[in-house]
Amino acid sequence: MLKYIYTLPLNYSKFNMKVSVLKGFSFGLTSGVITTLGLMVGLYATTHSKLVMIGGILSIAVADAFSDALGMHISVESENKHKTKYVWMATISTFAAKFVFAISFVLPIILFSDFTAIIIGCIWGILVLTAYSFFLAKQENAQPYKIIGEHVGIAILVIIITNFVGQWIEKIFR
Repeated sequence: MLKYIYTLPLNYSKFNMKVSVLKGFSFGLTSGVITTLGLMVGLYATTHSKLVMIGGILSIAVADAFSDALGMHISVESENKHKTKYVWMATISTFAAKFVFAISFVLPIILFSDFTAIIIGCIWGILVLTAYSFFLAKQENAQPYKIIGEHVGIAILVIIITNFVGQWIEKIFR
């Protein structure tokens, strides 16, 4: 279904506004989960410090949410076929989703030991991606396992790579 929505002639309708919000939400959710997981795992592997992990997540939640929102704004604006309200709806929904999903990773770090918080954060991130990927697959009448596998596979790859990068940095600079 979504693949057909994106190919419809775009006009200033309520339906079109929903597409702009969905576009921003999809991007913000995905970026919020993947970026924050990578940062969290990398910082844990390097420092094992709750303070550093919380500071990193809060920095990502603010700076990267603004950056992604501006990137979405410019990207949609550059298509030169949308009304101003459409552009801003995509921008705001990108910021909101990125900020909320990034911030959601702070709670486990506050409540649990470092390693447990990382495990809970990884499970949380993978669950969020799985649920949203399932929703997307159903909307597109696609095989859920293919979409979920692709998206979760990328998240796991990010987790593995950032863990190794963090360990490498820790060995070099300690």
